[in-house]
Amino acid sequence: MKTLANEKRRKGFSAAMAFLTACFLIAAFVPASYAHAAGHSGSVAMVPIDFVNLARDASPAVVNISTVKTVEGRGRVFDHFFKGPRGGNDPFDQFFDRFFDQFHEREYRQRSLGSGFIIDKAGYIVTNHHVIKDADAIVVKLEDGKEYDAEIIGTDSSTDLALIKIDAEKDLPFLKLGDSDKVEVGEWVLAIGNPFGLDHTVTSGIVSAKGRFIGAGQYDDFLQTDASINPGNSGGPLLDMDGMVIGINTAIVAGGDGIGFAIPASMAENIIQQLRESGTVVRGWIGVGIQDLDADLKEYYGIDHGVLVTEVFSGQPAEDAGIKANDIIVSINGKTVNSARNLSRMVSGLSVGEKAEIEVFRDGKIRKIDVTIGKRDDDTLAGAAQPAEALGIRVAAMTPEIARRLNMRDVTGVIVEEVEPGSIGARAGIRVGDVILEANRMSVKSPSDFSRIIGELGEKDPIQLFIRRAQRGYMVITIRR
Repeated sequence: MKTLANEKRRKGFSAAMAFLTACFLIAAFVPASYAHAAGHSGSVAMVPIDFVNLARDASPAVVNISTVKTVEGRGRVFDHFFKGPRGGNDPFDQFFDRFFDQFHEREYRQRSLGSGFIIDKAGYIVTNHHVIKDADAIVVKLEDGKEYDAEIIGTDSSTDLALIKIDAEKDLPFLKLGDSDKVEVGEWVLAIGNPFGLDHTVTSGIVSAKGRFIGAGQYDDFLQTDASINPGNSGGPLLDMDGMVIGINTAIVAGGDGIGFAIPASMAENIIQQLRESGTVVRGWIGVGIQDLDADLKEYYGIDHGVLVTEVFSGQPAEDAGIKANDIIVSINGKTVNSARNLSRMVSGLSVGEKAEIEVFRDGKIRKIDVTIGKRDDDTLAGAAQPAEALGIRVAAMTPEIARRLNMRDVTGVIVEEVEPGSIGARAGIRVGDVILEANRMSVKSPSDFSRIIGELGEKDPIQLFIRRAQRGYMVITIRR
């Protein structure tokens, strides 16, 4: 009887072990199966248990940046108590401006906080241009509490990047830039900074989107993340799970519940290298006016991608190489061109003097044209400025994505993507993100439309723009040159 009972117990134990083994095999197999079904080659990365090790390893290389700058004016207290509540054109504002302008405006010290991260043991630090802009003094505080005065190596306002340096007289911990081009939507990321002036704060989330345009400038190409990027996080790193910097935290959406944007590391890497070597950024230039292809233009030309050349500037590389107006640029050095912004970024990243193979669609055929990249600088732009740029604004074609984000039913008009401070357009009240629908009662459907209408006016003719502004609605802005 004992033998029989023992045998039963042995069989029962074996069966239980077999069942548990099967459960473990299923648990191990399900993620791989799910990955295969989803079209991925590897296993699905589940929610991390925690980010302790990653945060502990990266935090020593993340710094707090405080700045002080001298500002001329009456200061916030005056503005709060004496400026009218009705906006910039309020006659009461104008009265107070005239009244108080007779008194000497005192200087006052303005302080700000931001973040940055060390990229070299010698003390080179990456941050945002807007964090240190016009600063009289920059102080960097390390995780151990030690503070150092920093010098500016170089800045690039177009991409909102800056490189500063401290002399700590010792090797410092640093972070490495990763390849943001390989980052996929849905990947886990970690943001480190010092929001609200607090010491290191870590937030986690995922990459929500890539290639976001938020109206910050012509080189917009942001990573969007739901890892909270709060005020004070600007300039801090956005890390992947390997501890590589895939982005530089830069902007947040007001009222966006933590939605943030980061400059992709792959775009920042070349800029940082140039700032380190020369303190300035030199961008490539071929000398063409361009616009996106809408659905009608794609159907008309019988092509599914590319950018339309609306103008070829005299004496510039494109003209010398043989590119013509109405050509459609479809690729550069084998890389597909999908939008005007995409083309601008690709060209600006090329070295001056480099030979680039540009494919254009002309007369129903693809042609390959070798273009020697020129230097994009203020003199070149001034000589080739389009009418919109003469007003101090830069416009881009509307896309379905932009229209959807602005809650517009029709994809029409042009969007203002850049306004030069102090320019004619800025003084008239034009803002980044405004959608220009009409100019002097003529419909604007593309950047070339806008340039043509403005270009046909006399120098003293007023320009009336019918625009749509987010959270404001329709309005008219009159520009007098």
